[in-house]
Amino acid sequence: MKRLAAVVLTMSMGLSLAGCSGNPYKEGVSHLKSEQYKQAEKSFKEAVKQDKNVADSYRGIGIACFEQKDYKGALIAFEKAVKAGTKENATLYNLMGSCALKLEDGKSALSYFEKGLSASGVSDEMKREMEYNVIVSYEKLQSWEKAKEKLNEYLKKYPDDKTAKKEVEFLETR
Repeated sequence: MKRLAAVVLTMSMGLSLAGCSGNPYKEGVSHLKSEQYKQAEKSFKEAVKQDKNVADSYRGIGIACFEQKDYKGALIAFEKAVKAGTKENATLYNLMGSCALKLEDGKSALSYFEKGLSASGVSDEMKREMEYNVIVSYEKLQSWEKAKEKLNEYLKKYPDDKTAKKEVEFLETR
């Protein structure tokens, strides 16, 4: 996933500032890069225990959990990262919204995607993904009219989206 690669790259830059070998945060970033998600999660949890890069360590736990399909654990970790002061951006909110969708929590998902869409520096690709996920969030809430409204807006911007065209068929049955 491109968004996770961007997050890992950001964490890597922070890592160069953190320095020192034997740092569990540094180990966690290394494990994320090599897609060793269980080890990454373990290292980031140790970093939190040692009070090292706490906010970013929680974000790392969230990414590791997300990649292991532990969406509840990922969302909890992302929320702790925000509380601990991690940089809030569209990528983080998109991940949080995606977790909430996987957990069938349309209301929270919608809130996260809206925060992500209002963040500065949102790439066109990320914006498109979150706009689509807003539609899915409304569907989870069974707010069919609002989902149709958002889908029509979406299709005006992205008329060639085949998945969105299938959503039109789905929403016509609602």
